[in-house]
Formats: sequence, C-alpha cells, structure tokens
Amino acid sequence: MPKEATLVVNRRQDDDGQPILITQAAVSYDEEFAARKKRYSLIMACRIPCLVLAGVAGIGFNLPWLAVAFIVLSVPLPWVAVLIANDRPPKKAEKANRYRRSHHELGAVPDAQIIDAAEKLDQRTEWPRQSQQDDAGHAPPRTGSGG
Repeated sequence: MPKEATLVVNRRQDDDGQPILITQAAVSYDEEFAARKKRYSLIMACRIPCLVLAGVAGIGFNLPWLAVAFIVLSVPLPWVAVLIANDRPPKKAEKANRYRRSHHELGAVPDAQIIDAAEKLDQRTEWPRQSQQDDAGHAPPRTGSGG
C-alpha cells in the first residue's frame, strides 16, 4: 500500500513562519503587574546606593554638601516608585465604529402603509366574528377552582 503525500498546513503561522495576529488583545494583567513590580524594585534599589554614597561622601571624603545632595536625591524615590508602579499603560486608541451605508442595505420602502387592525378586522369575510356575549344570561367562564 503506497504512502500518499500529505500536505500539512500550520494554520497558526503565515508563510514566513511568523504567528498570525488574530486579535489586538492587550497584555495580560499578570504580565503587566510583573513589569510594574520590576520597575518599582529597580527604582527602590537605586535608593540604597544613594544613601551609601551619602555616607561615603560625608564621612570618608568630608564632603557634606555631596552627602546632602545624595540624601535629597533619595528622598523622593519611594514616592516616584509608587507612582510609576501604580500607573497602568494607557488604553490603545481604537478606531470608532462609524455607520457607513453600504450597497447591501435596503432602500426606503416607497409605498409604506399604516394598517389599522380594527379596520382590517371589520373588513374580513373569511369567517364570521364572534358575537358579543354581554347579555344578562351570559355567565363568565369558570377557572376550574373547585367551587
């Protein structure tokens, strides 16, 4: 029994082997949160060298103005780190879905008529309408509640 050659088509990639983008989905919340935690950690990690350099400049080299500059630089770092870590990326601008008339739409109905149901009921002749049963001898229907 001869083997037939079969063509395997990978529907997840185009001809260049690149994945085909089928949505414009945003980055997942977990990935975004991990990136924000990493930024926060990096900014807060910069505070420790600033304080160490302030100590070295003040004590080791007797340069108090440089020590004060490093301390002043390290003071707003926690605030900046929190602001940057809490800032989510802006939402992508999406193209507004605008109404566009196409050739597939129905045109206006030229002979539109308003149909009054009472007039149509009065005009029908196929079967007779039931007569009104509002005379004194007519009893209302029973609902089956025992009675």
